Amino acid sequence: MAEPVDRGGRRPSVPPLFPELSLGMPAAGPSGLREQREPREPRALVEWVALIREQEMPVLGATVALIHSVTDDEKASTGSLAQVILQDAAMTAKVLTLANSALYNPAHQTISTISRAIVVLGFNVVADIAIAIRLVDSLLAGGVRERVLEEMAHGFHAAVQARSIAAMRKDGRSEEVFIAALLSRVGEMAFWCFGGSGAERLDQALSTGQAPDEAQMEVLGFRLRQLSLGLVREWKLGPLLQSVLEGGRLMTPTAQAVLFGQRLAAEVEHGWDAPATRKLIADTSVFVGVPADRLRDELAANAREAVKIATYFGARDAARQIPQLSAASPDEPAVPVTPVAPAMIAPDPRLQLHILREISGRIAAGAPLNEILQLVLEGIFRGVGFDRVLFALLSPNRQQLIGKAALGAGAEGLRQRFIFSLDSTPGDVFNEFFRHPRAMRFTPGNECPGVRPERLQALTDATLACLAPIQINSRAIGLFYADRLNLAMGIDDEAFEAFQLFAQQVSLAVTAVTSSRRVQ
Repeated sequence: MAEPVDRGGRRPSVPPLFPELSLGMPAAGPSGLREQREPREPRALVEWVALIREQEMPVLGATVALIHSVTDDEKASTGSLAQVILQDAAMTAKVLTLANSALYNPAHQTISTISRAIVVLGFNVVADIAIAIRLVDSLLAGGVRERVLEEMAHGFHAAVQARSIAAMRKDGRSEEVFIAALLSRVGEMAFWCFGGSGAERLDQALSTGQAPDEAQMEVLGFRLRQLSLGLVREWKLGPLLQSVLEGGRLMTPTAQAVLFGQRLAAEVEHGWDAPATRKLIADTSVFVGVPADRLRDELAANAREAVKIATYFGARDAARQIPQLSAASPDEPAVPVTPVAPAMIAPDPRLQLHILREISGRIAAGAPLNEILQLVLEGIFRGVGFDRVLFALLSPNRQQLIGKAALGAGAEGLRQRFIFSLDSTPGDVFNEFFRHPRAMRFTPGNECPGVRPERLQALTDATLACLAPIQINSRAIGLFYADRLNLAMGIDDEAFEAFQLFAQQVSLAVTAVTSSRRVQ
């Protein structure tokens, strides 16, 4: 393996040959490993915030920090956010399912890639969805109890109702309203999930009919709403959500939409025909400017949609608890739910075709190289079905090959280590590759003649791998690397050809950009 530029392992600071082909990943956040501490029930609000943040839900905090590092960077590309999401196959599947749902995609545009989802829905919307997915996953993994499901059901119902109310008022922040309503009871959900003996005592107090605020103050010394506010501040979940939780007499119409969604979700739990529910629907009709009878039908349809959305997020048991006006059963969503992607990604020829068509269209439209590169990475990873895929560029002096972007389990660590020096050593895989650029496939018992892959295999620890060049004017400027870690999968001719086809798209895009520069 080649040595880095200095002993500290730092990368060269010289600019690449094609600066557009750089998908910088944000620095990895906290590892998410829980510290082993003596269990002690927190006493004060600040201790409960610290317990949930540091010991019970550190993975959520790491995800939020990672996504914020992208969204807070004005120079961050679409590909940066896509890479964060694509590292998690389950999150990828859920984001795409939601992107194709009627809630987010009423025009029914087919969205096959995360990159496309970001273009259609918007950068911040997809980032918020990813954070919400991680929150739900963290809570469902924490030992779900009945009150957690009740809070989740309330949250999803409130979110869909609030978003619809904002849309009726033609509020341009309806997507932000959805997330704010969904996460507005994050403290309640986290407490019931991880509250231990404190949650048991509060559950007993509430079971006697004691008012929630009174019981919370008596058992905990603070209201769970304050815990939600503390966590929202810690995780920086948005100014709208923070303003809703802080309350105050002067609420913006956007914040009021969140509150109406929360109140509707709470009241219909006592019945859609209860007097308080009817009065609230009348008040809401004044707020949105829609007749009460028509609004009631809209709200009932929203409740049915909330069942689907909760199911898409993976909260199927919570979906069953959302009150319905009609006799329609909430047990089954009205449309099929895209299954969560398994750990091993199987080849998907239809997805390959969708992504190749999208790449062709984006090249023709003069899309940035980074956008094309991200689509190619996603096509090789999800479409062709490799476990890891990496893109690397030569340094300007063509003496080093440096990893730039990667997808797959552990791929970010692979990218950081992927630094190889080039010299005149005959037979070495990288020297031969750039001396005579061509696609290479390495499988047990079927090595490339005259090529020694030991240096590559020592770094990647993979015996099933392939390389394909990125070329301009018949000169290689970089490569794609992809591997499979399960020997039983192999790399057949079809997968190898598909891999090469995707890699060629970047060469086409680079050639198109270079040609346009010459014309200018």
